[in-house]
Amino acid sequence: MKTIVDSPVGPLTLVAVGGALTGVYLEQQRHRPPEEDFGELDAAPFGPVVEQLAEYFAGRRTDFDLPLDLIGTPFQQRVWHALREIPYGETVSYGELAARIGRPSASRAVGLANGKNPISIIVPCHRVVGSDGNLTGYGGGIDRKRSLLDFEQRNAAGVQTALAL
Repeated sequence: MKTIVDSPVGPLTLVAVGGALTGVYLEQQRHRPPEEDFGELDAAPFGPVVEQLAEYFAGRRTDFDLPLDLIGTPFQQRVWHALREIPYGETVSYGELAARIGRPSASRAVGLANGKNPISIIVPCHRVVGSDGNLTGYGGGIDRKRSLLDFEQRNAAGVQTALAL
């Protein structure tokens, strides 16, 4: 089943199967499955996802606590798990991410797996940059990637201050 919610980076299509989130797709996202694969429109089961995304975009949430079902190869799943360990407001390079999963020479494969991440924003593939720090490919477009990174970096200091209080 699916629902569509508005966000500062455009409409997000949320997809779930069996009570677990299987997709958060940006409009015109590369590697987005066909719409008919998402199932029927039903907003009811997405309450916690919508709430946590709203908190994230309001600058009050730095990570997510939701049941996820990341469907992919074992390698892709390792990459996607490692993405969830990148701290809010920070970035790593594809090479650094490859080293973190024990495959230091697999930065291209990491990039491909990153690009096929089905749960954007929540599994923060936008936090991966080129080795020189430049923004490189993002399934939702470079402008969205820049917007998400700028948003997180602006809010990271405020979140740390609030947590210290």
